[in-house]
Amino acid sequence: MCHASSILFGVSNLTAEDVTGKDVLDIGSHDYNGNFSPIVKNLKPSKFIGIDIIPGPGVDIVCSGEEVVEKFGKNSFDVVVASELMEHARNWREVISNIKNVCKTNGIIFITTRSKGFRLHGYPHDYWRYELDDMRKIFSDCEILVLESDKQAPGVFVKARKPVNFKEVSLEDIPPYSVIEKDRILSLDSKKEKKFQKRYEIYRKIIKLRSKIEGMIFRLVKRLSF
Repeated sequence: MCHASSILFGVSNLTAEDVTGKDVLDIGSHDYNGNFSPIVKNLKPSKFIGIDIIPGPGVDIVCSGEEVVEKFGKNSFDVVVASELMEHARNWREVISNIKNVCKTNGIIFITTRSKGFRLHGYPHDYWRYELDDMRKIFSDCEILVLESDKQAPGVFVKARKPVNFKEVSLEDIPPYSVIEKDRILSLDSKKEKKFQKRYEIYRKIIKLRSKIEGMIFRLVKRLSF
């Protein structure tokens, strides 16, 4: 899922110099309500591959963020995009490591994600919220070109460059905010996660049923008004 503000950040900060004639990987490319593909493709990359964990619009290859180095090899792409992905990545450290390592030296890493205060939105799951300081630490081994908060909704945007003398920093001591435990934590408790997911599934069913009932009432009232 891609927010309008994320797309605007992409339009403003992904340039022809970054993309034209380059190889681009879009991680989490499934088009639920818009994605980065049109922005990137308009800049004429030499190759564009969109991956996600399930097939669908915008997905060229089914592959998770944890598997991209295994799938494509290290230093394979000039640009790596992950828009509205990181909050959904249970193993976020592994995904970040893969993003950094699949990116070529001097390549661009482009990430948008959500911060504390943004609503729960499972596609299919929702785990984390990140702040500016988190991203400064996460990409302290890269050159951060742009780092800013989302002005429209709680979120954070990052554009970074992988340096020539890249030495991957450890992420083990960075505790993002967990929407499951409502606190900053280093790792998820599996039992708490299961309970949360069960409650969330019930919540989603209730919302879906409520929407269906409201639709039926609307159609009935409309019919009776004539």
